[in-house]
Amino acid sequence: MGLHGGDAADDGESVWDVVVVGAGPAGASAAHAAACAGRRVLLLEKAELPRYKTCGGGIIGPSREALPPGFEMPLRDRVHAVTFSLNGKLSRTRRSKQMLFGLINRPEFDAALVESATAAGATLRTGVTVSRVEQHGPSVPDRRTVAVVLSDGETVLARAVVGADGSASRIAGHVGVKVEQVDLGLEAEIPVPPTVAEDWAGRVQIDWGPIPGSYGWVFPKGDTLTVGVISARGEGAETKRYLQDFIARLGLAGFEPSISSGHLTRCRSDDSPLSRGRVLVCGDAAGLLEPWTREGISFALRSGRLAGEWAVRIAEAHDAVDARRQALNYAFAIKSGLGVEMGVGRRLLLAYERRPGMVHAAITGLRPAWRAFAKITRGTTTLAEIVRTHPSARRLMMVLDRG
Repeated sequence: MGLHGGDAADDGESVWDVVVVGAGPAGASAAHAAACAGRRVLLLEKAELPRYKTCGGGIIGPSREALPPGFEMPLRDRVHAVTFSLNGKLSRTRRSKQMLFGLINRPEFDAALVESATAAGATLRTGVTVSRVEQHGPSVPDRRTVAVVLSDGETVLARAVVGADGSASRIAGHVGVKVEQVDLGLEAEIPVPPTVAEDWAGRVQIDWGPIPGSYGWVFPKGDTLTVGVISARGEGAETKRYLQDFIARLGLAGFEPSISSGHLTRCRSDDSPLSRGRVLVCGDAAGLLEPWTREGISFALRSGRLAGEWAVRIAEAHDAVDARRQALNYAFAIKSGLGVEMGVGRRLLLAYERRPGMVHAAITGLRPAWRAFAKITRGTTTLAEIVRTHPSARRLMMVLDRG
């Protein structure tokens, strides 16, 4: 049951310009960018949409700026206040007149992004599992073609492939992605009565956790609170206990979660590849997320758009040398932007692991620290930009680096 699009290959089979594997924010962004360039794009997703995804659902400024033009965000709440606590103690709420960030349900958000990609001209196929990609061998008619082999044996041909198939990505395995940080996130979606929902409207909570590097969150979404925690993999029992204690301290233990779920997040190592031949990776598949907060949606949207734009250039490349040049340009674009932010995030995570109390004291007690937090969530600056342009922030980083 082959779908056809793109130029004809030497053997007469149909070839797509770009095939994107995975229809989350990274994949939908990549498909949208490639389709907007007028290319024939196929977006493959193993689940049926909409589908549930373990995710806090906080949309910060950089995410909003990376959305397709005219995209209407299905916001469940607008956050103007943050309550910070240190393992359940020393709570302090800080408020902002301007919206800090928005909260969404991932099934709705992801489905809307896919809709914008198909409206731009991408073709969507759901219920399709990719087993592997091949760039050499009998399935590949010529050197400008990649074979995407599906679990039922069907082969889809492409001039370029974007792997956006999440943190357990098969395409990442083909590319050889290397990770240096793996964390376990646990989450509960807790329906609450109107009186409780009203108390949380417009406000989130961030709790600096008891396990080094861990933290918890409460994100309100109308009649449901998303409550979660994250910490380094290998601390599974302690992470589960932290979530239970956190829910109990919040007074939410009496409410039955509608969904309880968990997932692993993976941060790439600095020397991890972002491509192999005519295959690129982006988002979670590339290990692109902020190491301290483990925020991944803005990284997915931004890297997805770049991957889509460079996949078009790779699709147009007439030989391996030109394709390699375009892939290197993609890697440079990722490393010079998101890579720099990840580097600062790594340093902050190390500092936070050693001295969570100092982070809590700074953000709740020092106006410049709160202002920096607010600007980052609004998207008017980034962690990397603050460290680069503010001498006091640079000096603080040096102090924290020394421990």
